[in-house]
Order: sequence, then structure tokens, then C-alpha cells
Amino acid sequence: MAGGALEKRPSNAVDPHEEPSAAWGWHGRFPRGREIGGWITVIAFVAMAFVGNHVAETERLWLLGISALLIIVLIGTRVRQRTSWRR
Repeated sequence: MAGGALEKRPSNAVDPHEEPSAAWGWHGRFPRGREIGGWITVIAFVAMAFVGNHVAETERLWLLGISALLIIVLIGTRVRQRTSWRR
């Protein structure tokens, strides 16, 4: 009975007593927008790496390295969202 009496609160539910802005509708997450913004950033970094006046290869290596790291993070968060062991 103890397990059945407890309701599981959704992970994205916000208690208005803890967060007063929830009553105004301003509180929440925008995960889809964060993902879209991440992919736009990756595209911009790759475009900057190949279209530009780079004197040395250092700038290109940094841009491609950061975009590769961002791709790994974006794919990792997508995989974590689809598995049962997520938060």
C-alpha cells in the first residue's frame, strides 16, 4: 500500500511554492530549442572552419575540435533521453 499511495511527480513538474514564477508560466525548460541551437552552432563552426582567411591551421583545429565535442554532447544527450536510466 505504501508504494501505491505515493504518486510519482513528473521530472519536469515545478512546485509553485518553490518557484513562484511557475504561476506566471515563465518557468520551464526548452530542450528542443537547446538541441536546435546546438546543431546550428555546429554548422556555424564547421562553416567558419572552411570559409575564412585562416593564416594558420590552429583556428581550424579549434573550431573543428569544439564542434566535434559539441556533436558528442548532443548525441549523448539524445541517447540519454531515450534510455530508461535517465534522470
